[in-house]
Amino acid sequence: MKKFLLQGMFFLITFWLLSGCMKKTELRLGQAPIKDLLAAMTPEEKIGLTVGEGKFLPAVDMKTIEQGTGIIIANQNANMVIPRLGIWSLALTDGPSGVNRDPRPAGAKEPSYTTSFPTSTCLAATWNLALAEKVGQAIGNEVLEYDYDVILMPALNLHRNPKCGRNFEYYSEDPLLSGKMAAFMVKGVQSNGVGATLKHFLANNQESNRRNYNAVISQRALREIYLRGFEIAVKEGKPNYIMTSYNRLNGFYTAENPELLQDLVRREWGFQGVFMTDFDGYGSALAKVRAGNNMLMGGNMDEVNELKAALKARTLDESTLDKNLTYNLQMKLQSPRAKGCKPSFKPDLAAHAQVAREAAAEGMVLLKNQDNTLPMDKAKTVAVFGKISYYLIEAGTGSGGVRGNAYAVSVNEGLKAAGYTVLPELEATYTAFNAEIIKKNLVPPYFNNPKMLADNGITDGKAPAHFKKRLIPFSDEMPINKKTIESTVARADVAVITLGRSAGENYENGYLPFSSLEQELVRGVCESYHNVGKKVIVVLNVGGVCETSSWSHHPDAILLAWQPGQEGGHAVADILKGTVNPSGKLPDTFPLKYEDVPSAASFPGEPADNPVNSFYEEGIYVGYRYYDTFTKPTAYEFGYGLSYTTFTYSDLKLSSADFTKTMQVTLTVRNSGKTAGKEVVQLYLAAPQQEMEKPVQELKGFAKTRLLQPGESQQITFTLDPRALASFHSGISAWVAEAGSYEARIGASCKDIRLRASFNLAKPIMVEKVNDILYPNFYLKELCRNSGKP
Repeated sequence: MKKFLLQGMFFLITFWLLSGCMKKTELRLGQAPIKDLLAAMTPEEKIGLTVGEGKFLPAVDMKTIEQGTGIIIANQNANMVIPRLGIWSLALTDGPSGVNRDPRPAGAKEPSYTTSFPTSTCLAATWNLALAEKVGQAIGNEVLEYDYDVILMPALNLHRNPKCGRNFEYYSEDPLLSGKMAAFMVKGVQSNGVGATLKHFLANNQESNRRNYNAVISQRALREIYLRGFEIAVKEGKPNYIMTSYNRLNGFYTAENPELLQDLVRREWGFQGVFMTDFDGYGSALAKVRAGNNMLMGGNMDEVNELKAALKARTLDESTLDKNLTYNLQMKLQSPRAKGCKPSFKPDLAAHAQVAREAAAEGMVLLKNQDNTLPMDKAKTVAVFGKISYYLIEAGTGSGGVRGNAYAVSVNEGLKAAGYTVLPELEATYTAFNAEIIKKNLVPPYFNNPKMLADNGITDGKAPAHFKKRLIPFSDEMPINKKTIESTVARADVAVITLGRSAGENYENGYLPFSSLEQELVRGVCESYHNVGKKVIVVLNVGGVCETSSWSHHPDAILLAWQPGQEGGHAVADILKGTVNPSGKLPDTFPLKYEDVPSAASFPGEPADNPVNSFYEEGIYVGYRYYDTFTKPTAYEFGYGLSYTTFTYSDLKLSSADFTKTMQVTLTVRNSGKTAGKEVVQLYLAAPQQEMEKPVQELKGFAKTRLLQPGESQQITFTLDPRALASFHSGISAWVAEAGSYEARIGASCKDIRLRASFNLAKPIMVEKVNDILYPNFYLKELCRNSGKP
């Protein structure tokens, strides 16, 4: 009996001990159900995890870098913020041109560099989705190997107006191109197990009063233009995170609008990831939480106290915090950190540099090539002009730049590496000029005004540390006299001039016309070299759309290199030499002058110096939709770009003369020239003008061929579904394809239409009925085809 009693006691004690251990083990993230973890958390812990991702919980090391008033670069390490439950904070880093981290973190013995990839606009100009995914894979690998969970990219706000300083972070004026590029970028990044973040949601199309302005947009323009790219990226890319924008939309801060976050993104689009706010935005913490934000970034004690008071006042229920934190904890469990991944801190930077070079070259657009000036296959010695020829602007400034790249190859360096000889006296003069700018460290003229000095905390006329990549780009061009130019002509086979423009967060500096000094440089070099029958090439190292019509008639060739990442100089040389055949096409329209931009009269809003409301009066007529519909001449149209070869389009076939469920559009592209090359094939659709007016045509598909050898052909197939035919009918809140005749147009640009074929839709189709939401809080008199100019 005693033996049985002892055995029973032993089993009871063992069970009790094991039960306790099991209970203790289970109540940890990754071992216990999330609902049990939430039940074990205190209200203070829930608020602490919501605001700043644990920033105000005891064990956290939140770091941000200030780059002027209101410009925050996220760089947050992972920390165990609720140790008893095994809950850690996410490690975040900025993008979108690469991992934006300090190459020498505190305590580091050796630098740990990252890759500066081409900017988003340059990538969009490739029109190559597989290449976008490849770049995303490389960026995601650096995120993983440097021990981050999430990168705050891609950014895909539409290029509504070329003045926006952050356009270089975004893709295009067209929502289909933007959405597809972002979707494949997300796929590439997340193939490494880390999270990508779509931003800035929504209508973050300007920098003026960016934390407070109200974007007033019609429901139709929202659905067809500004939401469409995000919809494609969410549905096809399946991002883990979405970052809301600073601004208001139709009266409400985007982060406070449950119609936007819940009705639209979660219920209509099926988003299952995490919403985070942009860092240190305005508005109410309570409103943001009740709207469904899962992370309030970067977080402050006012927000913590507001949520505590709301719980006490019963204006916030704890179940709302639980629901929001469920998404947060679920996403943590998907991270490589949760799966025991150990970072190497040694990504393959050499391989990534090759990806960056490939993408940069494929994104460059040949705007002009008179008399086959390019490629420079016979030239040996090059006269290289312009300060930016000796200093590459690899990306813009602010959180969207890259601080961690080890180098950036200039055009001059790229030409030398490609085997060209450059004139040493020009090289020495320009190099000394740039060095003097850095040595003096003076605030560049653009920023030398009371507002911008105050924005950047400047009181002594000296440039602060975060101006490192602004000094040379924003300083004046080096004056050069006619005698100096003439002295180079006899010794050079060809002249290359690089003109540059940077831009960045917090400013409307995306469209700064070229100065008289720069135009005099182009004119002077062209005159001297043309007098003896020699050619001049201009390289544009710019973030986006720029003015060209006043000077483009001077040079023989113009190569648009964008802001091409650290390998830019090599990529420029690859194109100029002919090692790579240019295949980039414009993702934006280049107007003849700024006043031709459809939003020019209303941008950035009212009042103009500090806009409270920004009225999107152009409606759906953004970019080529406006220029084509209203027959407005342009400098270079959407989709335009030259090649060293020619392509012939033929054999356009539709799967049926009548549309039912889908329509297959097939054609053949043949390289009819003498050089191997790639072509971007664009499908535009002209829809019948019935109850709803429509643009004269809209991009509905695109494809980039493989590298076609001379004489080689490739068949291209597009599929049109009912949504491709539909326009948004805001009166009934539905996507409707109207009955009538549709024309499929195959083009090399929006103006260079090569093939056409028509089909019929017998009866109208209500493609999708959606929520009647996001109505503007002002009456908008939008541009229409019968109303004339905007």
